[in-house]
Amino acid sequence: MVIGEVGTTFSQSSASVFVVTVMLVFGALILLHGNAVAKQKVVPQGEDAVTSFLVKETGSSNFLKAKNIDQRISPASLTKIMTCMLAIESGRLDDVVTIPPEATKVEPTRAGFKPGDRIRLRDLVAAAMVNSSNDAAFAIAIHLGGSLNGFVSKMNARARALGMTHTRFTNPAGYDRGSYAGNHSTARDLMKLTEHAIRYSEFNKIAKLDRVVFNELNTGKRYSLRSHNKLLDRYPYSVGIKTGYTSKAGPCLIARAVCEGKDMLVIMLHAKTDRWELASSMFDQGFNLETTPRRTLRGKKTQIEEIRATEIKKSQAAKKSSTKSSKTAVVSVKKPSVKKPATVPAEVVYARRAEALEALRLKVERQKAEREAANKEPEKHSEDQAGNQQTQNVGDQEFSLSSQSAFVSNG
Repeated sequence: MVIGEVGTTFSQSSASVFVVTVMLVFGALILLHGNAVAKQKVVPQGEDAVTSFLVKETGSSNFLKAKNIDQRISPASLTKIMTCMLAIESGRLDDVVTIPPEATKVEPTRAGFKPGDRIRLRDLVAAAMVNSSNDAAFAIAIHLGGSLNGFVSKMNARARALGMTHTRFTNPAGYDRGSYAGNHSTARDLMKLTEHAIRYSEFNKIAKLDRVVFNELNTGKRYSLRSHNKLLDRYPYSVGIKTGYTSKAGPCLIARAVCEGKDMLVIMLHAKTDRWELASSMFDQGFNLETTPRRTLRGKKTQIEEIRATEIKKSQAAKKSSTKSSKTAVVSVKKPSVKKPATVPAEVVYARRAEALEALRLKVERQKAEREAANKEPEKHSEDQAGNQQTQNVGDQEFSLSSQSAFVSNG
């Protein structure tokens, strides 16, 4: 009995310890999960995740939105806007550039040029702007500046002329570490640069491309380079301009969009968020396309997506209407040739009619001769009646033949 009581007591004690342990572990898990959720909630989103940005209509002195626009930040590959603008301003876009060895030793992104390759300057500008090719940017600089340092001096002189008072360039591509450390600018300065660059039609033409294709002039090697600007696919009013990224600068973007005559710029520096979605939202607000935040839930369309869908429907309807009217016009032209047999020439109709009348005349004369032979002296009245009747018959036959000829001609 004692042993049994001891065993029972031990079992109850073990069960209690087990329950308490489970409760403690469960409580700890809840606490850890709560801390994790709390940490997630403090992660900045949207505009809060961007160190510096501005939204404005081009040519206007007013900002729709702005944050830290005079803070010096690495602009990464946004630097290439200056490089390419200087190339356009040089008036030498048809120059053939021999790629120097220095240009092929840069870090990615690269187009993959080889030393000695011969590329037109305008193609290098397109490669630098569209694909952000660093080897293209360095080749442009050495060709136009005589040396890398010579071109960087031109970049900084041009920046000062544009009033970019908080900008310093150390290289043509946007590197910001090692020997190229100190490459910096501000959102306001980059706005000044961009608004000047878009005065050039050649710049605008290149800035909105989603792909550039060209050939090396010695071997004919074909280069096909894609843009990194996803806004070109995601936002219907986007007309490009430039993306950028380094580990120090983070994601950067200068985007331009035009809607119903309104020309907007969005500039973001060090954007630790979805810059494409945020830029789209900023443009929407600038164009007054919606009054509520953009919806990103799966299965729901944003207003801009609805606008895109409406535009596609209108385009398809217009094409369908144009095709329908075109088909109708074709039918109206082809209908006579399909349903109307070939017309019998008029001379054939007249010949057939003459033959028929001649045959009828001979028949009448023969019948008349037969009657005269049977009645040597017929009555005058009877002859007149017969003559009138035959004349009437001849008229009927001619009418019938005419009708028949007309049927053959038109049927």
